[in-house]
Amino acid sequence: MNARIHKIGASFAAALAVSMLAGPALADGMRGSMKDPPKPAERCKHSANIALATEYVFRGFSQTAQGPAVQGGYDLTCGIFYAGVWASNLDFAGDVPGASFDVTGAPYDASIEMDWYLGIKPVTGKITWDLGVIYYSYPNKSNPGLDLNYLELKVGASAELWKDGTLGVTVFWSPEYQLESGSTWTVETGFTQVFPKFKALHREWTPSFSALLGWQSNEGNNSYKFSYGNGDDHYLYWNVGFTFGFLEKWSIDLRYWDTNLSSNSGGSAFCKGQTFQCDERFVGTLKFTF
Repeated sequence: MNARIHKIGASFAAALAVSMLAGPALADGMRGSMKDPPKPAERCKHSANIALATEYVFRGFSQTAQGPAVQGGYDLTCGIFYAGVWASNLDFAGDVPGASFDVTGAPYDASIEMDWYLGIKPVTGKITWDLGVIYYSYPNKSNPGLDLNYLELKVGASAELWKDGTLGVTVFWSPEYQLESGSTWTVETGFTQVFPKFKALHREWTPSFSALLGWQSNEGNNSYKFSYGNGDDHYLYWNVGFTFGFLEKWSIDLRYWDTNLSSNSGGSAFCKGQTFQCDERFVGTLKFTF
């Protein structure tokens, strides 16, 4: 009887010891199953867009002689690195051969612009940086005088001032600006405010307001004064408008553009001529991103 009791006691003690050893292992197993799985390494992302605009305006100047523009681009992002290409139709001659001339008196024209860019966007604290390079190319340019292609380096910084309100500053520098007009600096300050979504016309809309003020300064090259500065080596430009996102991938942008360039110089209409108009104008853009 005593032997049987001792045998039962020994078995119970062994079972208790096993359960005590297994208990922590089971508990660790439960904690492990409750933990979030490790996040996979971020893969590269890509997107494309196509847009139809009433006019293509760049830094205050019409690039399509006040005509419509079809535009599109492709972007690739890998962590902080990005690269892409963007294109648009142009009209540098107002559909009239020889209507536009560079400072040498040679006619120039182009019907396609392709911009190639790459850079990085690191984040330090609340500031997002944008360090990149842009190459503006005109594949079918026709100009026996000065070259239309040019390169720009850029440094930008942006931060959220308050909820959905972002302020940014970007500095561009070209060692040889368009039409071989020499060293040119461009500074742009922009602000964007995203508003709460609302429903209208049986759709949900995401509205945002944005404004930009730009200043460009050249080293005093005659080509720049003739083509951009209306006799001066610098000018101001700005835009302000609203963007309405809808159906997740669509947006409509309504924007006002203007510059401080005088419309008349020596009796000629600089900003209201046949091409490169730089007076006040409204531009509407319908865009699809996929």
